[in-house]
Formats: sequence, C-alpha cells, structure tokens
Amino acid sequence: MKIARIISVGVAAFVAVSSAAFAQQSHTGTVTGINRLNNTVAIRQTQSGTVGANTAAAAEEFKVESGVSLEALHAGDGVNFSTSEADGAKTITKIDRR
Repeated sequence: MKIARIISVGVAAFVAVSSAAFAQQSHTGTVTGINRLNNTVAIRQTQSGTVGANTAAAAEEFKVESGVSLEALHAGDGVNFSTSEADGAKTITKIDRR
C-alpha cells in the first residue's frame, strides 16, 4: 500500500512538471511598442508557413516576467521570445533580439 501511494505521488508530480514545461511556447516577431513603466511589450508575431498570407498580424501586448530586462529592446527590433499562459494572461519568460 505504501509503495502504491509513493508511485501515485511520483506520477502526479511528473504530470504537473511536464504540463508546465509544455505550457511554454517559443515565438518570433517584431517589437511594435514597449512600456517600461507597466513592464509590457507589444509584439507583432511572424506569420508561420502559409504561402501567400501577406496580411500583417495585429500586435499583441504581453506582460514581462520580473527579471526579464527590456533595456536593450527598441521598437522595430526582431525578437525570439518564450511565453507562458496563466489565468488567460500571456507572460514573456524570455526575450532575445535576433
């Protein structure tokens, strides 16, 4: 009985950790605006793979996780960034200039 409980706790922990890892997504885009006071950044994401899709995507505003610096970024910079979503809010966890 004790072994079954240990195994079930281990499986539950594994599922929780793996779902958090899959929740992070990597993207590319162009910075369209930065608000350093509110710690947010607006990014127009790069279209993915559809041939002939020339329509420009609307910029989306993301909160930036504390500890992620926006000092080196400027509007017009191409970026690679990772996001996570919690309670419907998308938060940038990592951002780098291309």
